[in-house]
Amino acid sequence: MAENKESKKYNKKTSSKTQKKNTQKSRTQKYTAPKKNAPKKEVKYEKQTNKKTNKKPIKIIPLGGLGEIGKNITLYEYDGDMFLVDCGMSFPDEDMPGIDIVIPDFTYVLENKDKIRGMVVTHGHEDHIGAIPYLLRNFNIPIYATRLTIGLIEGKLKEHKLFESANLNVVKAGSVVKLGKFTVEFIHVNHSIPDAAAFAIRCAGGTVVHTGDFKIDTTPIDDKVIDIARFAELGKEGVLALLADSTNAERAGFTASERLVGGSFSNLFAKAEGKRIIVATFSSNIHRIQQIIDEAARCNRKVAVSGRSMLNVVSVAEELGYLKVPKDVLTPIETIKNYTPGQIVVVTTGSQGEPLSALHRMAFSDHRQVEIAPDDMIIISATPIPGNEKLVTKVINELMKRGANVVYERMYDVHVSGHACAEELKFIMSIVKPQYFIPIHGEQKHLMKHAELAQLMGISKENTVVAQNGSVIELSQKGVKCSEVVTAGRVMVDGLGVGDVGSIVLRDRKLLSDGGIIIVGVTIDSVTHEVIAGPDIVSRGFIYMKESEELIQEISDLVWDIMDRCQYQNIRDWATIKNKIKDGVSRFLFTRTKRSPMVLPIIMEV
Repeated sequence: MAENKESKKYNKKTSSKTQKKNTQKSRTQKYTAPKKNAPKKEVKYEKQTNKKTNKKPIKIIPLGGLGEIGKNITLYEYDGDMFLVDCGMSFPDEDMPGIDIVIPDFTYVLENKDKIRGMVVTHGHEDHIGAIPYLLRNFNIPIYATRLTIGLIEGKLKEHKLFESANLNVVKAGSVVKLGKFTVEFIHVNHSIPDAAAFAIRCAGGTVVHTGDFKIDTTPIDDKVIDIARFAELGKEGVLALLADSTNAERAGFTASERLVGGSFSNLFAKAEGKRIIVATFSSNIHRIQQIIDEAARCNRKVAVSGRSMLNVVSVAEELGYLKVPKDVLTPIETIKNYTPGQIVVVTTGSQGEPLSALHRMAFSDHRQVEIAPDDMIIISATPIPGNEKLVTKVINELMKRGANVVYERMYDVHVSGHACAEELKFIMSIVKPQYFIPIHGEQKHLMKHAELAQLMGISKENTVVAQNGSVIELSQKGVKCSEVVTAGRVMVDGLGVGDVGSIVLRDRKLLSDGGIIIVGVTIDSVTHEVIAGPDIVSRGFIYMKESEELIQEISDLVWDIMDRCQYQNIRDWATIKNKIKDGVSRFLFTRTKRSPMVLPIIMEV
């Protein structure tokens, strides 16, 4: 196996065409294909590193992605050297009003930044690259990934104005990167985005296989089948631990090939002759977009792209050659009015019902270029992420109210997963033959089910670790243990604020959304502490004041009484007075209305 001791630095200055040529030329020089005797060399390497000496344990520290969907990040450590695998984000839950995205807590990473030698990235989905800009703000490290993944990371860093200082390195599948005392081999896998990779991670303590997100597709759109042979070779050489994707562990059988969706598109496009077609899918599913473009070209339709992330991904994928677009097929979304409905296909974001997405805006007549018409065929080519079911249903219902024909997964084969189902997971275990197994990437139920599959494959319960974020998993030939727990949580991003919205702010937002707010304003004399103006009562989101004058007057009278008692008891501390007003008004309103708005007293001294 050729070792990439000098990874190719990503060229930021050249034009896209020159950059592409330089990339290919440099790769030819620096990434040579494995020779026929390479496996023997690797076996020798394994035998040397697996001698029974006083080896230190390998530490694996998942900082995100366990017990949740998204926010994937894992830290590996051996003998003082560390590196990161992935750095993703997740979308906010319903109990996070106003939050844009959620990223991992980087506290432990920043505490150990002097030990971290770099980051390797499995693929370009947001749940694996979305938090990279937020980490690089504090800690600039070398990043190694395949060409498309680097291209998508580049776009994110440009948005955050971090690209010029970034250390991005393109790595070809089959090549090896050295990170301190670790070497990381990139292994090609199939997923719902091209250029996905698994990793064979080696150090003196043994070999760990980290699959990332994957499935086994024997007929992929790009004809690049998962490198099963390499996984089998690693199994023969000896694998200490396997960390594998658990997303579809509950699903029996095998995941269908992406080509199945292409056949469904062909049938649906034929049924929609003379009608406009709108397809919503994940912006990163380049193979899906390729099939839509191919079918549109076959039907002599123009393709318009809507949604910021969709535009970005299509642009990068076309520039790097991962998306092949026939001449004059793509047209700007602003020009669709120049064509008849039967000449247009719109590819859009919003397959998860996101409130700000293009499809959501179309459904609620808030899109500038697309107005839903009764004859439109709308294909939602995705499965709702757990927790998004209600959002997707809301959008579907609204589209149907407008007379559109909405097609979604349960009706036709318009979506297949990018994750391995149970039989594929068992197959990977059978050929890798790990001593220890650690399920990753999934909610608790997915991790537990994956652990059960491992035990069916002969891996003992003692050698199967269902961990949680922050667990420090120590692996050696002698055994496995979770020695400690480090800081690992979630940091909320709201606009430009990162981490400034915590549990207290979220609690206040929930209270405001549940019961509204009552503001009580009082002006007092700074010498006598007598009330000289007010109380003024303002309600927002609690009652309509013009129809509740009697209740407003009762609140005002109550505040007068509270202020009188405070003056009689010689209470002059503002905080105490505010608490008495807040408690008194809250109890009164709950008694009268059985509702609990937020009560905000404001006291001014003149």
